[in-house]
Amino acid sequence: MIIKRFDLWEQNEYSYPMAFGFIPNIMAFIHDEDTQKRPGMIVVPGGGYRVVSPTEGEIVAREFYKKGYQAFVCTYTINLLGAAPLMDQPIKDLSRAVCFVRKMAEEFKVLTNQVIICGFSAGAHLCGNLCVHFEDVADAQYQGISNRPDAAILSYPVITSGEYAHRDSFNALLGENPSEEQLTYVSLEKQVKSNTPPCFLWQTATDETVPVENSYFMAEALHKQGIPYAHHVFSSGKHGLSLANEAWANGEYGETDTMEQIYRTVQCIKEGKLPLPEEVRQQILEDFDYDEEKGKEALKQNIPNKEAAIWPILADEWLKSILGYNVGERE
Repeated sequence: MIIKRFDLWEQNEYSYPMAFGFIPNIMAFIHDEDTQKRPGMIVVPGGGYRVVSPTEGEIVAREFYKKGYQAFVCTYTINLLGAAPLMDQPIKDLSRAVCFVRKMAEEFKVLTNQVIICGFSAGAHLCGNLCVHFEDVADAQYQGISNRPDAAILSYPVITSGEYAHRDSFNALLGENPSEEQLTYVSLEKQVKSNTPPCFLWQTATDETVPVENSYFMAEALHKQGIPYAHHVFSSGKHGLSLANEAWANGEYGETDTMEQIYRTVQCIKEGKLPLPEEVRQQILEDFDYDEEKGKEALKQNIPNKEAAIWPILADEWLKSILGYNVGERE
């Protein structure tokens, strides 16, 4: 396996004010045992547009790598402090990630007509946002290279900005007082079009953070537009299940590279370069300035969900039927 990081922007073309030197990037997990071209799977972790959670990053990429995909983890721009609304920066990050994988198809050994995005929670909203608005974020640096995903996996997705919204995600994205026009634009069930890529959705009926109505709304919108989709609702389980298996429950989620922007922000706070009210400063340091091993121990309080843990198998089989490939399972 080849593991390598690639920045998605040059320093002079990326300007989010609260990045503190962070550049959105993808981490590639590439097969090196043969020259076979394979589907590409870009994993997009969640975190309410405030964090890019490592629990939904490398562990998921490696799962799809085992199934024969060339796998990638996209670390996009987030808004930890709520001080600078993200607006269209995350969708531009992911759009560029899709273009970059296609541009590097020969090096990555990726089939350019089989590039899939797989998001979780707010990361699933980001994936869905690109699926419905890819035409709005065409990248001049990648002329002639499509940013349209060939399919998407939306895992316990944030979808609606209406009654069942995960409000904090939209606050991080648009600020505290967005217009109705802005909210409608990012309410994905209202934006599905005839050229929206096929989508695989899964969630639990008891999701306590993002109401299950979100995935129902998206499934209904896809159905009305005649877009191929699958929709699985598992009977129970909390939000943020990731793979929902033993490895996830044991905190074996891989590296914490997706936390780079958080770590850079925390370091600026510790050095006094970012003035904050003392109570906010203490809360941020308490939440994020922790020992990594202690953090992993805390995650071991999770319990596997055997029912939901079958979702990667279901998604893989669905993708094979939709995109017409058969890479086979690999160790």
